[in-house]
Amino acid sequence: MSDDLLYITATEALQRFADKSLSPLELLDAQIARAEATAKTVNAFTYTHFDEARELAEAAEARWAKSEPMGCLDGLPVAIKDESYIAGKPTSGGSLITKDTIAETTTPINERILAEGAIVHARTATPEFSCAGVTWSRAWGVTRNPWNLEKTPGGSSGGTAAALALGSTSLGTGSDIGGSIRIPASCCGVVGFKPSYGRNPDDPPFNLDFYCHTGPLARSVQDAILLQNIMCGPHPHDIASLRPKLTLPAEYESIKGWKIALSMDLGSFEVDEDVRRNTLAVAELLRSLGATVDQVEIGWRPEVLEAGITYLTHLFGGALSNELEENGDQMTTYCRRFAEDSQSSTAQDFVHSLEVAGEAYIKLGPLLDRYDCLICPTNALPAVAADFDPSQDLLEINGTRVNAALGWVMTTPFNMMSRCPVVSVPSGFASNGVPTGLQIVAPTYRDEIAMEAAIAFESAAGRW
Repeated sequence: MSDDLLYITATEALQRFADKSLSPLELLDAQIARAEATAKTVNAFTYTHFDEARELAEAAEARWAKSEPMGCLDGLPVAIKDESYIAGKPTSGGSLITKDTIAETTTPINERILAEGAIVHARTATPEFSCAGVTWSRAWGVTRNPWNLEKTPGGSSGGTAAALALGSTSLGTGSDIGGSIRIPASCCGVVGFKPSYGRNPDDPPFNLDFYCHTGPLARSVQDAILLQNIMCGPHPHDIASLRPKLTLPAEYESIKGWKIALSMDLGSFEVDEDVRRNTLAVAELLRSLGATVDQVEIGWRPEVLEAGITYLTHLFGGALSNELEENGDQMTTYCRRFAEDSQSSTAQDFVHSLEVAGEAYIKLGPLLDRYDCLICPTNALPAVAADFDPSQDLLEINGTRVNAALGWVMTTPFNMMSRCPVVSVPSGFASNGVPTGLQIVAPTYRDEIAMEAAIAFESAAGRW
């Protein structure tokens, strides 16, 4: 098995299916072999459907042989986060409470991915109920970062990002309520996209939570665009899904002449030196492409992150608190703490979090009127330990104590600014071998601007 095969892009794999230089079964078998070889070390997958996937790959191979693919992903392996649903298949949500629950319906984005002929060969690991920025659970154990097994791949879409970094899937899905697509994208050196709120449909009730987004993870920006265009568009089950569907171009013009704002710390984050160095290197690369990059003061203070945590505790933690009385003893420490904290949250706390979000956008909105986009680090620290417990462990950056759950990531403010699309791209490596990431934040509903900047950067920097 060649690493060259494992790391071809999804776009290239589909081209090779079409010209018959690669079969879906050949690619799938290589990815399954990699998944099996790393199951005990990285632990990226929960449920696997390898036998069924091989049958589906054989059928796809026959269709490609006749040049009659059933859809634009026919025969391509796509790993689905183990929190969404596929009818007739188990979904655990990373929890002992719901482990092996068989879904009766299919989540809208999964419905669309399957309709295009994708093969779901595996489900990817998450923290319990996706409520942490690391990926470990009592149900499935610890998922580790392929670049450094002592470190986390991030969360909550950690299994997806780890699988992409391993080469055990071509594409993967994620969800993002506080950074859960972008955090692992940064930790694992892949691309993760949080589209504008409502761009991609979701299941109720969290489709109505404006912090919550579904989106793609991939090994290239073009691959992320491919999957995003499939996931995107209004759905009859989701009142929040936007009309009309936005189809992102695969090719873009130069960013020469662009004005880009750079905030290293979003006003209040402690930022690791390796992250800072790599972010400045990206800024220089963007300047070499003809863009102007100005360091700016965004004017946000610590209360922005505090308000984001308040919001998540009130709504997300509140939803989990329903399980405390009957199933609290089955919860992970971090999930139980999150649920318990929600019980002291008030309606006034929730409204205050909205007030802070509104004030924060009054500062961000005019900035994005003056600049084409904003760039900043994705994570302030490359990664925490693989078994880090945000409910028990303490965390420092540059000798300063930070919030253990979300103080080491710089993603949550852009869930508060949820109509701003954000793509995370790899920015380099830290001294411990873990990748770092860069967020590209575009004006509200201008998803194409985020991707245009990402394509320009990736074309100049080269894929890892």
